Amino acid sequence: MTDPAIAKQLVEAIIADTPDHAEGTRPIHTVGIGVEGHFQALNVAANYCTAEHFRGHKVPVSVRFSNGSGSPVERDGVSDVRGMATRFHLADGQATDLLAMTLGEFFVPDIPSFLEFTTAALPKPAKRETPWAKLKDMLQLKLPLPDPMPWEDATNTEGLIDYANRHGFAQLSVTQVGTIGAPVSYARAAYHAVNTFIVTDPNGKKRYVRFNWQPVAGVLNRDSTAPIVNQYLHQEMRDRLAHWPARFILDMVIAEAWDDVADPTKPWPNRRTKISMGSLTLTKVAEDQKEAAEKIAFNPCRLVPGIEMSEDPILQARKEAYEYSRKLRGGTGCPFFGGSADAT
Repeated sequence: MTDPAIAKQLVEAIIADTPDHAEGTRPIHTVGIGVEGHFQALNVAANYCTAEHFRGHKVPVSVRFSNGSGSPVERDGVSDVRGMATRFHLADGQATDLLAMTLGEFFVPDIPSFLEFTTAALPKPAKRETPWAKLKDMLQLKLPLPDPMPWEDATNTEGLIDYANRHGFAQLSVTQVGTIGAPVSYARAAYHAVNTFIVTDPNGKKRYVRFNWQPVAGVLNRDSTAPIVNQYLHQEMRDRLAHWPARFILDMVIAEAWDDVADPTKPWPNRRTKISMGSLTLTKVAEDQKEAAEKIAFNPCRLVPGIEMSEDPILQARKEAYEYSRKLRGGTGCPFFGGSADAT
């Protein structure tokens, strides 16, 4: 378990990176919308994991889609990480959460690197590189500095690019942040739970796995050359669910012996065994957004028998960091399975 003092340091370091962060809101993924529906596991899922939500019956869910920024401004049309936090409401008032984002890998492998990364992400006056400087960067196999947005007087881009150029493990994710684009809908993006978990099958066999959500409607981004639209994702979701459900498939990727299961910056090869564990059907936007989305304290470490945390130090740190964040913003507490009533 992470030292609560470290958890506090992690959360406050993230908040410091967003000058217009609004007190009482999430440090990142601040802008979001809550929707409701159900998850139903496929028959094969129970062969790989004994967790309750993989036993085949319909499980009610609360899902919060979000933009990645810690700013309260809805900049839906910019290239940004999007989030999908899912709570499975189980029997006897228990719950388990799965947090995913549109990045396939995380930025850093451990806590010291994370604190260094957040320092690098502190906003600085925006700079515009000349075409010659960009070409020089590329010839030196460095990431070129993207042009700032018209409204950006200060940006963290320069610091993150410099950090990635000095730390190879961050290059994949930092590059993806700038090129990932803006989805036409939260329901038209794929989401990855970048940390590794351990699942146990009915015979007691344990496997290292990663989960991801694939949209049934397919992945589709806005035209990158089109004018940027600041607000459209929430209304698009309301319009979509007013006419038909949004559906996702939950895939589980199984590690092989030589895969790095403790480093979320390391991608696994596409040829790894992938099991479709079940389908998620979202049917309506939650009527009470405060109670059904904003006050919910999702936590990737809220697990039930059949799923365990791996040795990944980033995952290990998220439990206490999310709990500190929950208390800071007054989120609703919910006990972990077998944990204290004060935990998120």
